Amino acid sequence: MIQSLLIANRGEIACRIIRTARRMGIRTVAVYSDADAKALHVRSADEAVHIGPSPARESYLVGEKIIAAAKATNAEAIHPGYGFLSENADFAQAVIDAGLVWVGPSPQSIRAMGLKDAAKERMIAAGVPVTPGYLGADQSPERLQAEADAIGYPVLIKAVAGGGGKGMRRVESAGEFSHSLDSCCREAASSFGNTDVLIEKYILSPRHIEVQVFGDSHGNVVHLFERDCSLQRRHQKVIEEAPAPGMDPETREAICAAAVRAAKAVDYVGAGTIEFIADASEGLRADRIWFMEMNTRLQVEHPVTEEITGVDLVEWQLRVASGEPLPKRQDELAINGWAMEARLYAEDPTKGFLPSIGKLEHLTLPEHIIRVETGVEEGGEVSPFYDPMIAKLVSRGNDRQSAIDDLAQAAATTAVWPVRTNAAFILNCLRSPDFAAGTINTGFISDAGEQLIPDDAPPAAVVVAGAMAVASRSAGNPVQQFGHGLIGLSEANSRPWTGAFGFRLNAGPNQMVTIDVDGNPQTASIPDPYDELDAWVETCGNTILVGQNDGRVFAIHDSRNDGAGHHHAHDGDILSPMPGKIIAVEVTQGQAVTKGQKLLTLEAMKMEHTLTAPFDGVVTELAAVAGAQVQVEAVLARIAASEEQG
Repeated sequence: MIQSLLIANRGEIACRIIRTARRMGIRTVAVYSDADAKALHVRSADEAVHIGPSPARESYLVGEKIIAAAKATNAEAIHPGYGFLSENADFAQAVIDAGLVWVGPSPQSIRAMGLKDAAKERMIAAGVPVTPGYLGADQSPERLQAEADAIGYPVLIKAVAGGGGKGMRRVESAGEFSHSLDSCCREAASSFGNTDVLIEKYILSPRHIEVQVFGDSHGNVVHLFERDCSLQRRHQKVIEEAPAPGMDPETREAICAAAVRAAKAVDYVGAGTIEFIADASEGLRADRIWFMEMNTRLQVEHPVTEEITGVDLVEWQLRVASGEPLPKRQDELAINGWAMEARLYAEDPTKGFLPSIGKLEHLTLPEHIIRVETGVEEGGEVSPFYDPMIAKLVSRGNDRQSAIDDLAQAAATTAVWPVRTNAAFILNCLRSPDFAAGTINTGFISDAGEQLIPDDAPPAAVVVAGAMAVASRSAGNPVQQFGHGLIGLSEANSRPWTGAFGFRLNAGPNQMVTIDVDGNPQTASIPDPYDELDAWVETCGNTILVGQNDGRVFAIHDSRNDGAGHHHAHDGDILSPMPGKIIAVEVTQGQAVTKGQKLLTLEAMKMEHTLTAPFDGVVTELAAVAGAQVQVEAVLARIAASEEQG
C-alpha cells in the first residue's frame, strides 16, 4: 500500500482525498499557490509545499513543480484530483518516469479517450452506440458549416479537448453557426490550447446519464451504476443524482454493460466515467442512449455514487494504484437508497450567475443535515483565480423524495455573506414540480427562464426582522442570533424595540422604521405585539444579517446613522464583476439599447461572461475596449434610462 501521497490539486477535492488517506494511514502532502497559502487543504495535510504564484498556469498547471514537490517530500504517489492536470497524459507519463505512482489511468488510456473525435471512433469499433455527427480532420469553418447544415439544426459544437461545459455551443440555425463557432474556439483555445471541434446532432429532449466504472491492473472492470446529471446550466452541472429517475432494470443493464465495454476497450485502470446522452422523449430506452465521452478521472459528483453503494471511491483509487485488485466483484455491488448533490457556487443568479468573489465573512453550511464537501471555511476567500465552488451539498434518503427534501432543507439553511451564492436558485430547482416528477432534461433551466431566478428584493419578513434588530441595537440591547419568532434577543427586554429611538409603545400597534437593506432603503412597519416571523437574524461584526431560510442573506444597516451615506453605483453602471479581459464590445457610445441586450463579453475564470443592459436606455459612456484587461468593479459602460434622456 502507498505510504505517502501528494495531492496535485486544491480546495474541496484535496480535502476530500486527504480525509480518506488519513483514515487509511497514508501521509499526505498538499501543494499551494500564493492565493491558497492559508487554505483549508494546506492546513489539513501533513505537509504542504508552495508551488508558485496565484494563476493556475504558474502553479497548479506546472507539472515540473508538482513532481519536484513530491520528490522533496518523499511522497510515493501523486493523486491529481479532478480538473487541472488530472487528464493530462503527458503529466501522467512524467510522474511515472520520475519513479512515482500515478493514481489514475495509464497515459495511453487518457490519450485514447482524451480527444472526443478519436474516442468516438474507438467506441464505434467496440460496439458502443454513439450520437450522429461529424468527427473529421477538416476544421475549416466552411466544412464545419456544411456538415452542420447536413446534420440538421439544432446541432452542438464541442471542443474535442473539452470538458466541464467549456468549449461547447448549441446552434439553432445556420445563421448562428459562424458566431457560435468563433466563440467556442476562443474558449477552447483559452481552456485547452486546442481549437479543434466536432459537430453533433442536438437531441431535443436530452438527458445526461453517466456510468461510474472502475478497473484494476488485473483485468477486472466493474460499473457502480448510473448517475443522472441532466439539471444543467450552460452545460455546467447543477444537481446530480443516483440512480437515474425512470431507469428500468433492462435499460440500466444495457447502459452499464456498454460502459464496461467502453472501459475495457482502452484497458482502463482506475476510476472513470462514461457519459451518455439519452433521447428521453419517450422515456429512457436502451436504443435511444448514445455515448458522448469518457472522463478519465474522478468526477465532481462521485459522492452520490458513494452514497448509494457504500463504496469510498478514493480508497479504491489508492488500492488499485497500489496494485491491489478491485475490492468488490460486480455481483457484490448494489444500489441502496437515493442520493443527490448540489454544487454551491459563489455566483449571483440575479446578475446572470456572474461569479462573486471575496472574503467569506459569514459561512454556515448544513453539515448537521447532509454530507458537505468543502475546501473553504469562514474567514477564507473565494479567489478570482479558480473555480468559484464553495461546497458540494450531498443528501441521501431511502427514496428520491426524501433525498430531495433533505437537500432542499440544506440549501434553505445555507447562509453565506457578503459573497453571493446560488443556494436560493438550487432551492427553486428542487421545488419545481417537473424536477420532483423526474421528467426534466438538460434544457430545463434555460426553458424555465426567469422562473428559477430568486428575487433580489428582500421579503417583507426580512425587512421587518431587520428593522426590529436595528431598533433593538439602537435601544442598547445586544442583537444575538435568533430564529423563528425573533427568539433570543435581550432577556431583559422581551420586546426588541423597547427604548428604541422615537418609539412610543402606547402609540398604536405599528411603528415605521427606515433601514438600509443591501444598499437600498426599505421602510418597515414594526408590529406590537409582534407576530412570529419566518426569518433569522445574526450579527457579523457591525453588520446585521437577516435571512428567511431560502438561501438568501441580506445585510441590514441603520440608514439614520450612515452619516454621508453609503456610496452605491448608479443603477446603469456596468461594472466588471471580476478581473478579466474584454474580448468583444457589441455597442457604441450614444447607441440606444433595450433591456437584456448584449453589451460586451468578458473572459474571466476560463469562461465567457456576457454583460447586458439592465433596462431600456442609451449608452452614455463606454470605457470597454476589446483586448483590454480590467479589474473588479471597473466601470465598463454607463446606461441612462430612456426617461432620463427625454
